[in-house]
Amino acid sequence: MRIRLFILIFFWGCSIIAQEKILTKSGTITFEASVPAFEEVKAKNTGASCVLNTKTGEIASLALMKGFKFKVALMEEHFNENYVESAKYPKATFKGKIENFDYSKVTTSSQNYTLKGKLELHGKSKDIAVIAKIKKTSEGLEIISNFSVNSDDFGIEIPSVVSKKVSKKVNVSLEFLLK
Repeated sequence: MRIRLFILIFFWGCSIIAQEKILTKSGTITFEASVPAFEEVKAKNTGASCVLNTKTGEIASLALMKGFKFKVALMEEHFNENYVESAKYPKATFKGKIENFDYSKVTTSSQNYTLKGKLELHGKSKDIAVIAKIKKTSEGLEIISNFSVNSDDFGIEIPSVVSKKVSKKVNVSLEFLLK
């Protein structure tokens, strides 16, 4: 009898703890550093991870640099070898918190929240604050954000040969569906 009670309490406790964190391993991050009148410089990664602690609002995300796919294979090769140096710096991470986040108050209508934290890329860290639209859906919690970063902030050098064709201002968009 005691063993059954212990097992019941153990699994009930585990399910409560598990409810505090929701995640995805198939988030989408897209970036674009295009300059008008030149070839599009755009890539998409559909294997980004994100985890959210629904009690504290703490959030973390990870994207493998080699997961970014370009339309042009040569551009992808240059991105990995010359710009972000994927062999040396294989991932980008964000660790932070959603300000004033209360999971119980999130509705099916998008609400703007501020995400503050550290973005680490190419061996450099930068504190950032971005606006994200967050809402509940039938499938989970949706987080969408669009923001810009500067390649100089992360020590990513753009060779002078292509400096007119690649913007230092990189527009980033993300879409996560956490379950």
